[in-house]
Amino acid sequence: MDRLQAMQVFTRVVDTNSFTRAAETLDLPRASVTTIIQNLEAFLGTRLMHRTTRRLSLTPDGAAYYERCVRILADVEETEASFQSGNKKPHGKLRIDMPGPIGRLLVIPALCEFHQRYPDIDLQLGLSDRPVDLLQEGVDCVVRVGALQDSSLVARRIGLFEGVSCAAPDYIARAGMPTSLEDLDNHKAVNYFSSRTGRTLDWAFLVDGKEVEVKMKSIVSVNDSDAYVTCGLEGFGLIQPALFMVLPHLQSGQLVEVLPKLKPLPMPISVVYPHSRHLSPKVRVFVDWIAELFDRCPLLSGRGSLDATCTKRTFEERESAPMLDTPVISEWIA
Repeated sequence: MDRLQAMQVFTRVVDTNSFTRAAETLDLPRASVTTIIQNLEAFLGTRLMHRTTRRLSLTPDGAAYYERCVRILADVEETEASFQSGNKKPHGKLRIDMPGPIGRLLVIPALCEFHQRYPDIDLQLGLSDRPVDLLQEGVDCVVRVGALQDSSLVARRIGLFEGVSCAAPDYIARAGMPTSLEDLDNHKAVNYFSSRTGRTLDWAFLVDGKEVEVKMKSIVSVNDSDAYVTCGLEGFGLIQPALFMVLPHLQSGQLVEVLPKLKPLPMPISVVYPHSRHLSPKVRVFVDWIAELFDRCPLLSGRGSLDATCTKRTFEERESAPMLDTPVISEWIA
């Protein structure tokens, strides 16, 4: 029995709380995972976990063995990395998850650059806005917007997510231009509701350094960012999307900014990964690279304006591109 592999399989089963998910993240047949755990328990002469059709739970021996396995595997990885760093480039599969528009607009156009630097990294890029359990799903790191909710994770801030309040000219012609937060009581908005909770998300402004939330009335609510912006373009009401998402529409006049002196509450953009004494080389280089990438993008680094661009291709060149699949800011909190 390969005891190191057995430790890796056992810790992954515990982290994912599933034999099936562990097998998927390790690229092993599920039957192999089951066999390895059975052989490990036989070798140790103790039961490590209780298994039912619904859940897994560690025995006292299993909990103690898990803690030691985590330390041993971290030491092995750190030792290997210390020798590889000087003579070998980072390699292996790297699983990343990030919001769709950030991936499509900023990251994917620059991936050739990353691949040229690190040709031995097999990048598996997930584009989603749902909360990702890094340990259970075997994801190495995620890019998310908002405050870090899980204290067991590490967040490195790489940018700032700025929103904009806007509407179609046709809507402004019918309803008038709001000039204060009080005026919003007389306006309709396209509301966005969370796919996870069903809760309608309030608008948030930064006023004199403090967050002010405004509950908007609407005649339509959606839970899809493409539909959200489309409804705004069609004149259903005010919208408050990400600035980089609707910049082409603002530049072309299809949307008009409202309340320009009252900015939506900005939120930090972070790359998030599990806490560990040692960050694997492949994760470290990706984190450093994406931080560099965001720093080159005014719209996502806190230096945004209606004249800013981010990628090699300007936003003017992308005006005819399909609309970005981006939820409003608050929905991106991990």
